[in-house]
Amino acid sequence: MKRRVNQAAGRGWRTHLRWLVPGLGVKRWLVFLTLGVGLLSLGGSQVLRASYPLPSHFYYLTLQFLPPAIRAGLFVVVGLGALSYGLWGLNHALLAPFLQGDHPAIPVALHDYRRRGRGPKVTVIGGGHGQATVLRGLKTFTSNLTAIVTVADDGGSSGRLRREVGILPPGDFRNCIAALADDESLVTRLFQYRFADGRDLSGHSFGNLFITAMAGITGSFDAAIKASSQVLAVQGRVVPSTLEAVTLCADIAKDNQTPVRVCGESEIPKAHGRILRVMLQPGAPSAYPGAVQALLAADLIIIGPGSLYTSILPNLLVPEIVAALNVARGLKVYVCNVATQIGETDGYTAQAHIDALEQQLGKDVIDVLLINTSTPKGLPVVDQIEWVKPDFEASRQLRVFQTDLVDETLGRHHDSHKLAEALMALLR
Repeated sequence: MKRRVNQAAGRGWRTHLRWLVPGLGVKRWLVFLTLGVGLLSLGGSQVLRASYPLPSHFYYLTLQFLPPAIRAGLFVVVGLGALSYGLWGLNHALLAPFLQGDHPAIPVALHDYRRRGRGPKVTVIGGGHGQATVLRGLKTFTSNLTAIVTVADDGGSSGRLRREVGILPPGDFRNCIAALADDESLVTRLFQYRFADGRDLSGHSFGNLFITAMAGITGSFDAAIKASSQVLAVQGRVVPSTLEAVTLCADIAKDNQTPVRVCGESEIPKAHGRILRVMLQPGAPSAYPGAVQALLAADLIIIGPGSLYTSILPNLLVPEIVAALNVARGLKVYVCNVATQIGETDGYTAQAHIDALEQQLGKDVIDVLLINTSTPKGLPVVDQIEWVKPDFEASRQLRVFQTDLVDETLGRHHDSHKLAEALMALLR
C-alpha cells in the first residue's frame, strides 16, 4: 500500500513538472506574470520606504524586527508558495467546466495538444470505414489532418437522404468526423447512433440527420461539415473531393460477355463481374478548392485503405485532384487493403491494386506501397478471409514496405494504431 501511495505521489510530481516542458506556450506568460508581481512588490516597497519610519503595526507586519537575510528568505518562500497555489487554483477554476470526466491532467493534455499541433501535414484520400480507421490512428500524432472524402455514395441512409432531400451523401463524412473526435465522448457516440425502429427513421444515423439539418441551416454542404466538426471539436478537417452531385458508374465484364455499364456505387459490387473501368456522371467535375490546397500543402498523402473502386477511385476521377497529386511534393503512400472485397477486387493481389490506381493516376505517382504481411489464425469458418497476396513487380520504381498491419480481432481490417505507426515511420 505504501509503495502504491509513493508511486502515485511520484506520478503527481512528474505531472506537475510537465509544465516545464518546452513548447507548451505557457512559461512565457508565467514569466510576464511573475515580472508584473515583482514590479508591483518593488513599487510597494518603495512606498513603504518613502513613508519610513513606519507606524508600529507596519513595523511588525513587515517583520522589521528580524535580520534582513531571514526576512528576505521568508518573503521569497511564502511569496512563491502563494503564487504557485494561486496559479494552480486559478487554472483549475477556469478549466474545470471543460475538463469534466475522464481527462488527462491539464499539463499532459496541453503538451499533447501542442505536440500534435506541430505534427506533419497529412492528407488522406478515400471514403468508407478504411479512411476512418487511418484517421483514428493518425490523430494521436498530428492534428494537421485533412480527409478528402468521396461524394459518390448512394446506399443505405446516405442514399436515402440523397434521393429524398437532395443533399450530398453524409455517411462517410460522419464516420471521418467521429474518427477525428474523442471516441469516448457521449456526443460522438450520439453522432454514430443508428435508429432501429420507426418507418421513416429506421436505418438512419443521428449524424447523417444532423449534417442534413445543418446543411439546411448553414445553406451549404461544406459549411454543414465545418459546423458539425466544430460540435465534436475534431482535430483536423473533413472536405469533399467535389461538391457536384455525381454518380459512379462502372463497365463490368461477366463470363467473357460484352461488358455492361452499371451505375450506382451500391450497385457495382452486386454485379459480381470483373470491373474494367469506372467513371463519374457527369464527367470531369470541379474539385473542391480545399481538397486541392490540402494536397499541395501536405507532407504526407495517404491513398486508402478502403474499397478500391467505390471509395478511393471516385476521388481520383476528379481531374483537378489527379493534377494536384501529380505535382504535390509530399510523400505519396498507397495503403493496400488487407483482404479482397467480394464483387469488387476478388482475387486481386497488391500488384492488381496498384495497376488499377495507375490506370487513373499514371505511372510513378505513388512513392510507397504499404502492405500487410500478417494473417491471424483461428478465425471462425464463416469469417475466413481471402488475403491480398503481397505480389508486386520488383523492377518498379516503387518503394515497398511490408509489416504487420492487421487487426487481430476484426481480421479483414487494418489496426489503426499499427497503421499510424507504420505511416509515421515512413515519413521519418
